[in-house]
Amino acid sequence: MGKRERTRLRLLECALDLFERRGFEATTVGQIAADARVTPMTFFRYFPTKDSVLLDDPYDPLIAASIAEQPVTLAPLIRVTGGLRDAWAAVPEPDGELVRRRVRIAARTPGLRAAVAANSARTENLITTVLVETGVAVLPARAAAAAAMAAMSTAMFEWATSSELTLSAAVHTVLDVLEAAHG
Repeated sequence: MGKRERTRLRLLECALDLFERRGFEATTVGQIAADARVTPMTFFRYFPTKDSVLLDDPYDPLIAASIAEQPVTLAPLIRVTGGLRDAWAAVPEPDGELVRRRVRIAARTPGLRAAVAANSARTENLITTVLVETGVAVLPARAAAAAAMAAMSTAMFEWATSSELTLSAAVHTVLDVLEAAHG
Protein backbone atom coordinates (compact mmCIF):
# COMPACT_ATOMS: atom_id res chain seq x y z
CA MET A 1 0.00 0.00 0.00
CA GLY A 2 1.41 3.37 -1.03
CA LYS A 3 1.60 6.53 1.03
CA ARG A 4 -1.56 8.00 -0.54
CA GLU A 5 -3.61 4.89 0.28
CA ARG A 6 -2.21 4.78 3.84
CA THR A 7 -3.09 8.44 4.41
CA ARG A 8 -6.63 7.93 3.08
CA LEU A 9 -7.10 4.86 5.27
CA ARG A 10 -5.75 6.68 8.35
CA LEU A 11 -8.15 9.59 7.72
CA LEU A 12 -11.05 7.16 7.28
CA GLU A 13 -10.24 5.23 10.45
CA CYS A 14 -9.75 8.39 12.52
CA ALA A 15 -13.02 9.81 11.23
CA LEU A 16 -14.92 6.62 12.03
CA ASP A 17 -13.42 6.45 15.53
CA LEU A 18 -14.42 10.06 16.22
CA PHE A 19 -17.88 9.66 14.71
CA GLU A 20 -18.50 6.60 16.90
CA ARG A 21 -17.21 8.27 20.07
CA ARG A 22 -18.50 11.81 19.65
CA GLY A 23 -21.18 11.53 16.99
CA PHE A 24 -21.05 12.66 13.40
CA GLU A 25 -22.40 16.18 13.99
CA ALA A 26 -20.07 16.86 16.93
CA THR A 27 -16.94 15.86 15.00
CA THR A 28 -15.14 18.46 12.91
CA VAL A 29 -12.82 18.04 9.95
CA GLY A 30 -10.15 19.74 12.06
CA GLN A 31 -10.48 17.05 14.74
CA ILE A 32 -10.25 14.27 12.15
CA ALA A 33 -7.17 15.84 10.57
CA ALA A 34 -5.52 16.34 13.96
CA ASP A 35 -6.13 12.72 14.96
CA ALA A 36 -4.69 11.58 11.62
CA ARG A 37 -1.74 13.96 12.06
CA VAL A 38 -2.43 15.88 8.85
CA THR A 39 -3.80 19.32 8.01
CA PRO A 40 -7.46 19.98 7.23
CA MET A 41 -6.33 20.79 3.66
CA THR A 42 -4.95 17.26 3.40
CA PHE A 43 -8.31 15.88 4.55
CA PHE A 44 -10.01 17.73 1.69
CA ARG A 45 -7.57 16.26 -0.84
CA TYR A 46 -9.02 12.85 0.01
CA PHE A 47 -12.62 13.68 0.90
CA PRO A 48 -14.50 16.65 -0.60
CA THR A 49 -16.79 16.87 2.47
CA LYS A 50 -17.11 15.31 5.90
CA ASP A 51 -20.20 13.48 4.61
CA SER A 52 -18.20 11.84 1.82
CA VAL A 53 -16.22 9.84 4.40
CA LEU A 54 -19.42 7.86 4.93
CA LEU A 55 -21.29 8.26 1.68
CA ASP A 56 -18.76 7.65 -1.10
CA ASP A 57 -20.42 5.39 -3.71
CA PRO A 58 -18.22 4.47 -6.70
CA TYR A 59 -20.52 1.76 -8.08
CA ASP A 60 -23.08 3.75 -10.10
CA PRO A 61 -21.33 3.37 -13.50
CA LEU A 62 -21.04 -0.39 -12.99
CA ILE A 63 -24.71 -0.65 -11.97
CA ALA A 64 -25.83 1.35 -15.03
CA ALA A 65 -23.76 -0.76 -17.41
CA SER A 66 -25.01 -4.00 -15.86
CA ILE A 67 -28.65 -2.94 -16.14
CA ALA A 68 -28.14 -1.77 -19.73
CA GLU A 69 -26.79 -5.24 -20.60
CA GLN A 70 -29.94 -7.01 -19.39
CA PRO A 71 -32.31 -8.28 -22.12
CA VAL A 72 -34.82 -5.56 -23.01
CA THR A 73 -37.53 -8.22 -23.18
CA LEU A 74 -37.46 -8.60 -19.39
CA ALA A 75 -39.80 -6.65 -17.14
CA PRO A 76 -38.17 -3.45 -15.79
CA LEU A 77 -37.89 -4.69 -12.20
CA ILE A 78 -36.34 -7.97 -13.33
CA ARG A 79 -33.86 -6.06 -15.50
CA VAL A 80 -32.88 -3.95 -12.52
CA THR A 81 -32.50 -6.90 -10.14
CA GLY A 82 -30.53 -8.82 -12.77
CA GLY A 83 -28.29 -5.82 -13.35
CA LEU A 84 -27.74 -5.36 -9.63
CA ARG A 85 -26.86 -9.05 -9.25
CA ASP A 86 -24.37 -8.82 -12.13
CA ALA A 87 -22.84 -5.61 -10.76
CA TRP A 88 -22.61 -7.15 -7.31
CA ALA A 89 -20.88 -10.25 -8.72
CA ALA A 90 -18.33 -8.04 -10.51
CA VAL A 91 -16.97 -6.44 -7.34
CA PRO A 92 -15.34 -8.15 -4.39
CA GLU A 93 -17.09 -8.15 -1.03
CA PRO A 94 -16.05 -4.81 0.47
CA ASP A 95 -13.72 -4.61 3.45
CA GLY A 96 -16.44 -5.70 5.83
CA GLU A 97 -15.66 -3.88 9.02
CA LEU A 98 -14.75 -0.49 7.55
CA VAL A 99 -17.77 -0.44 5.26
CA ARG A 100 -20.04 -1.80 8.01
CA ARG A 101 -18.89 0.98 10.35
CA ARG A 102 -19.50 3.64 7.66
CA VAL A 103 -23.01 2.39 6.92
CA ARG A 104 -23.86 1.91 10.61
CA ILE A 105 -22.84 5.49 11.43
CA ALA A 106 -24.84 6.82 8.47
CA ALA A 107 -27.86 4.73 9.48
CA ARG A 108 -27.74 6.02 13.05
CA THR A 109 -27.20 9.70 12.21
CA PRO A 110 -30.48 11.51 11.50
CA GLY A 111 -28.63 14.44 9.96
CA LEU A 112 -27.17 12.15 7.32
CA ARG A 113 -30.46 10.66 6.20
CA ALA A 114 -30.91 13.43 3.62
CA ALA A 115 -27.44 12.77 2.21
CA VAL A 116 -28.09 9.02 2.10
CA ALA A 117 -31.38 9.71 0.35
CA ALA A 118 -29.62 12.03 -2.14
CA ASN A 119 -27.08 9.29 -2.94
CA SER A 120 -29.89 6.80 -3.45
CA ALA A 121 -31.80 9.31 -5.58
CA ARG A 122 -28.78 9.76 -7.88
CA THR A 123 -28.53 6.01 -8.36
CA GLU A 124 -32.29 5.75 -8.79
CA ASN A 125 -32.21 8.47 -11.48
CA LEU A 126 -29.36 6.73 -13.26
CA ILE A 127 -31.26 3.43 -13.26
CA THR A 128 -34.38 5.21 -14.54
CA THR A 129 -32.39 6.84 -17.34
CA VAL A 130 -30.89 3.52 -18.43
CA LEU A 131 -34.32 1.89 -18.51
CA VAL A 132 -35.96 4.77 -20.39
CA GLU A 133 -33.12 4.89 -22.93
CA THR A 134 -33.76 1.20 -23.65
CA GLY A 135 -37.48 1.57 -24.26
CA VAL A 136 -39.16 1.44 -20.83
CA ALA A 137 -41.84 4.07 -20.17
CA VAL A 138 -40.93 6.63 -17.51
CA LEU A 139 -43.36 5.57 -14.77
CA PRO A 140 -42.49 1.84 -14.82
CA ALA A 141 -38.79 2.77 -15.01
CA ARG A 142 -39.08 5.03 -11.96
CA ALA A 143 -41.08 2.45 -10.04
CA ALA A 144 -38.54 -0.30 -10.72
CA ALA A 145 -35.62 1.96 -9.81
CA ALA A 146 -37.30 3.19 -6.61
CA ALA A 147 -38.22 -0.32 -5.48
CA ALA A 148 -34.70 -1.59 -6.11
CA MET A 149 -33.00 1.29 -4.31
CA ALA A 150 -35.34 1.03 -1.31
CA ALA A 151 -34.54 -2.68 -1.11
CA MET A 152 -30.78 -2.07 -1.44
CA SER A 153 -30.87 0.58 1.30
CA THR A 154 -32.74 -1.85 3.53
CA ALA A 155 -30.12 -4.52 2.85
CA MET A 156 -27.25 -2.15 3.65
CA PHE A 157 -28.77 -0.86 6.88
CA GLU A 158 -29.75 -4.33 8.10
CA TRP A 159 -26.26 -5.67 7.35
CA ALA A 160 -24.63 -2.71 9.12
CA THR A 161 -26.43 -3.49 12.36
CA SER A 162 -26.27 -7.30 12.24
CA SER A 163 -22.94 -8.98 12.91
CA GLU A 164 -24.21 -12.37 11.66
CA LEU A 165 -25.28 -11.17 8.20
CA THR A 166 -22.93 -10.79 5.24
CA LEU A 167 -23.52 -7.95 2.83
CA SER A 168 -23.81 -10.42 -0.05
CA ALA A 169 -26.49 -12.38 1.79
CA ALA A 170 -28.41 -9.18 2.57
CA VAL A 171 -28.24 -7.99 -1.05
CA HIS A 172 -29.29 -11.34 -2.47
CA THR A 173 -32.15 -11.62 0.04
CA VAL A 174 -33.70 -8.29 -0.93
CA LEU A 175 -33.23 -8.99 -4.65
CA ASP A 176 -34.90 -12.39 -4.15
CA VAL A 177 -37.84 -10.66 -2.45
CA LEU A 178 -38.23 -8.21 -5.34
CA GLU A 179 -38.10 -10.98 -7.92
CA ALA A 180 -40.56 -13.13 -6.00
CA ALA A 181 -42.95 -10.18 -5.65
CA HIS A 182 -42.79 -9.69 -9.39
CA GLY A 183 -43.96 -13.27 -9.69
